[in-house]
Amino acid sequence: MVVVLVHDASTALARERNRLMTLWLALLLALVALARPLRADVVPGDIITDQNVDRVKELVSPGLEWCIRHGWPITIGETRRIEWLKAYKEATEKYSSQVKLSADGLALQSYVAGLPFPNLDPKDPQIALKIMWNYEYGLLTDDLDIRNFDADTGTIADHGGMTIERHFLLDHLRRLFWNGRLYVDPKPEMDNPNGYRRQEGLYPVLEPYDLKGVGGLSNRYIDASKQDDSWLYLPSLRRVRRLSAAQRSDALFGQDTDVDSYGGYAGHIAWMSWKFLGERDLIGVFHGRHFPVKWNDKVDWAFDDVWEKRRVYVIEGISKLPQYAYGKRTIFIDKESWLVPYSDIYDRSGELWKIWINHWGFRRKALEAAGAIEYPDEMAFGSAIVMVDMQLEHATRAALPSLRFPGEQGWYFNQGEKTGVTEEWFTVAALVSAGH
Repeated sequence: MVVVLVHDASTALARERNRLMTLWLALLLALVALARPLRADVVPGDIITDQNVDRVKELVSPGLEWCIRHGWPITIGETRRIEWLKAYKEATEKYSSQVKLSADGLALQSYVAGLPFPNLDPKDPQIALKIMWNYEYGLLTDDLDIRNFDADTGTIADHGGMTIERHFLLDHLRRLFWNGRLYVDPKPEMDNPNGYRRQEGLYPVLEPYDLKGVGGLSNRYIDASKQDDSWLYLPSLRRVRRLSAAQRSDALFGQDTDVDSYGGYAGHIAWMSWKFLGERDLIGVFHGRHFPVKWNDKVDWAFDDVWEKRRVYVIEGISKLPQYAYGKRTIFIDKESWLVPYSDIYDRSGELWKIWINHWGFRRKALEAAGAIEYPDEMAFGSAIVMVDMQLEHATRAALPSLRFPGEQGWYFNQGEKTGVTEEWFTVAALVSAGH
């Protein structure tokens, strides 16, 4: 009888111990589950540095994490809604239902204006391509003139500044869109016998002296089977050089940026194989307070502004061009604005190589100054870009506009001939003439 009682007591004790351990394990797992999202959350006023970057690992890309670990300070601000332009929203509501994507995904059918695909299904096998077409036909619709901007390039110190190797001053970056137009006549499409989607020019370089007059032009076609026409004018050689599509990924003149990386991605959709990696939360600068840009005092290759949590699409692009410089791009596209906060770029061995970082701010006027244009909607002003080469610890920073020109608006949207955005400006003859 005594043996039986002892056995029963020990059995009951073991059961109670197992029950308590199960409860503790369940509680521990619940705490871990609760803690996981908290580590990846931020609130206005938070300061993120290399000391607490692990807290936001799920809110940044590997490229931006590298920058933070090397001194780029992040201040968190409030997440604010981005409203579409009124005309763009109306065009989307009117025309998007008729837009189709070709079977190969490389052509829009029955597109007129606005966002081609406002209603996306993550299970759609063409979702990656539809997201990229939405990015291509985003809020910038008619024309753009960015003027009087400069750039510095050089090595960057860990938690320190840039050792400037070259300084550049540029006169104009202009774009003229031929279809999807909403503001400047003719609209929604110009008389377009060449089938252009857009023309772009970056010229002339004003500084440094040995590159004075250098510039480039490109034509992009609606027909995805046509490669871009791209030219580079070199006054010192008195010649115009034709560039291939793959050469658009090459960094020129000792700096880090390449034409295909402008804005986060500026290549043709047809040149890449695209993969949808999902949605995620990410921090980016979309309501920057400073225009022109304010560089950090100590880490002067980093802009000093507020970052906010955004919801983005994540797209991976691998080039179809064998001579392309990069192995792949990971592009983050904001779901409201269809703009890129930053994009990571990898080499052909799969190692992280570069990051392109944009500084966006939405406002109706560039600045409070006499003669400043006031737009009917808040426009996306990009006051700065930074491209960092992590492998070489080298960077290029650009201020748009330059801080050397107080009162310069820098960005001119949908002004057409009033700001010099004409068909004639996008010709090789005009490029050469400006470079003389």
